[in-house]
Amino acid sequence: MQIYREEHRVFRQAVRKFIEKEMIPYLDQWEEKGEFPREMWSRLGRQGYLCPWLPEDLGGIGADFEYSVIIAEELSRIDSGIGISLHSDIVAPYIFSYGQLEQKVRWLPQCATGELILAIAMTEPNAGSDLQGIQTTALKRGDEYVINGQKTFISNGMVADLIIVVAKTDPKAQPAYKGLSLLAVPADTPGLSRRKLQKMGLHLVDTAELFFEDCRVPKTHLLGEEGKGFFYLMEKLPQERLLSALFSQSLAESMLEDALNYARERKAFGRAIGDFQHNAFKLAEMATEVQLGRTFLDDLIAQHIAGKDIAVRVAMAKWWISEMANRVAYHALQLHGGYGYMEEYSISRRFRSIRAHSIFAGTTEVMKMIIARQMGLSGF
Repeated sequence: MQIYREEHRVFRQAVRKFIEKEMIPYLDQWEEKGEFPREMWSRLGRQGYLCPWLPEDLGGIGADFEYSVIIAEELSRIDSGIGISLHSDIVAPYIFSYGQLEQKVRWLPQCATGELILAIAMTEPNAGSDLQGIQTTALKRGDEYVINGQKTFISNGMVADLIIVVAKTDPKAQPAYKGLSLLAVPADTPGLSRRKLQKMGLHLVDTAELFFEDCRVPKTHLLGEEGKGFFYLMEKLPQERLLSALFSQSLAESMLEDALNYARERKAFGRAIGDFQHNAFKLAEMATEVQLGRTFLDDLIAQHIAGKDIAVRVAMAKWWISEMANRVAYHALQLHGGYGYMEEYSISRRFRSIRAHSIFAGTTEVMKMIIARQMGLSGF
């Protein structure tokens, strides 16, 4: 399904040119340091690449969702898109959709410039995909909420200036999900401490543990209504999972391109390794799976833009495309032989990074559970 117009193609060219000039030459340096420079957030903001969908009076350019997709795709091709899209297209929409006008005016323009970086804190040591298992509390004390608990695996957790925290404002609520609320917590709030986690991949987006010990925020930092947090999450998770599938798809396409180029250039036994039947067939299989993923993804993007309910189908895309991308990574690295295991080849970094794609934003197993329940298989 066609979702792009000529202005989108021009915009993609501009984004790609920016990435080639401002980012690609420094990727190895950033990867070695394990950080994405703060200055790059400002540069992305100046280009209009952060929260482009925001209306102009809130600092954006009023762009449609296709522009966010293009930015995410182009950044993901170099394994650098997750933290940026998380900020722009996953967390910022919570503030825009559920925040009071004063909250929007205070925070969103700075999100568009890169002055204010966002994260969302859902997962806990004993509560991952099961949001009803959240134990972090935010209890009202006068004009404040007092937050106590722990969050883990929080992307952008160290660099974020403002964190949307999912917490129990009513620990006695039954069922438990009716007691969840969303609170905006500035990262410098007393009582909040952070620890950077060391990961096997995705080194250009930090991941942190967060600790809340009598962390106090004003009641005015509540997003939306008390007790509606779970419903807000359910409304926004399809877009998060759509973007997750997009990250996987873009990376799969890049890995296939690298593998194909390598197969054409690398010689063995007097000819290009891509000319050997086994390798040619393997590349053909990879290309087929990548094309299937692209077709499914583009259709979902179009449906999402049209306002259709994609919750179940995006669960299908999220698990299948992420697993497909892992298969592409395996075969692409194998095709590179010993060179694929060397850090100087991008497939090495991508092989490590893609492994997380079938875990974050809901594991493969949880996606299958969502699909099975929709099919009337609810015995688990």
